[in-house]
Amino acid sequence: MTQESAPPRALYLQAKQHVKNRILSGEWQPGDAIPSENQLVRSLGMSRMTVNRALRELTGEGYIERISGVGSFVAQRKAQSNLLKIANIADEIEARGHRYRCEVLHLGREPASLQVATALSIATGSSVAHVCCVHYEEGVPVQYEDRWVNPAIVPDFADQHFDDSLQPSVYLLNSIPAEEIEHVVDATLPTPDEAAALNIEASEPCLELMRRTWSRSQVVTWVRFLHPSSRYRLGSRFEADRFNRSS
Repeated sequence: MTQESAPPRALYLQAKQHVKNRILSGEWQPGDAIPSENQLVRSLGMSRMTVNRALRELTGEGYIERISGVGSFVAQRKAQSNLLKIANIADEIEARGHRYRCEVLHLGREPASLQVATALSIATGSSVAHVCCVHYEEGVPVQYEDRWVNPAIVPDFADQHFDDSLQPSVYLLNSIPAEEIEHVVDATLPTPDEAAALNIEASEPCLELMRRTWSRSQVVTWVRFLHPSSRYRLGSRFEADRFNRSS
């Protein structure tokens, strides 16, 4: 069977795989220009429509970036965090062979606002521990962490020294193992201070992950993670049968 007599689906998948193989093998590095649509049409012997569909899907999947009037380029691959567990961002970054750094912007105690008190199930005005920090991958800020902790459960949280080797989430898990976790994901815009901390424009959309954890039926912490959508993604992979059996 020749290429032109093969099913159309097989053709565009072949075109996608051709480009992906060169990206995943490292032959084409992030930022490199890839062959134009016309060049791929000639080299692969496929129609323009087939190649265009392959490139559109690769763009949607984050493998390439297409700039109108300029060309297509290998995209910087986004980091990804697992939504089904409490992930340690330092471990995720180092597992990719990248350098991790944590910068603490604020750590102390303050009265709980109505929003914080509601999230922690405590009285408004109660003293809570509060930490703000930025997590870096290869020197690029990828996550802004804004966390409140119930001091009745973790009294010495605000007295810790958090840095590259000890992150707030690691300290909490080592102190009070989580028995229940709640994740809420939303799209939002950063505040001016958050945009400055993440070194992005205030108009750049961000992925917002809000997490609460419980231990012995008490809320331990409420945290808001902010990720620039151009640098990070949230997702999970799991066995569907396991969830079907438990549903």
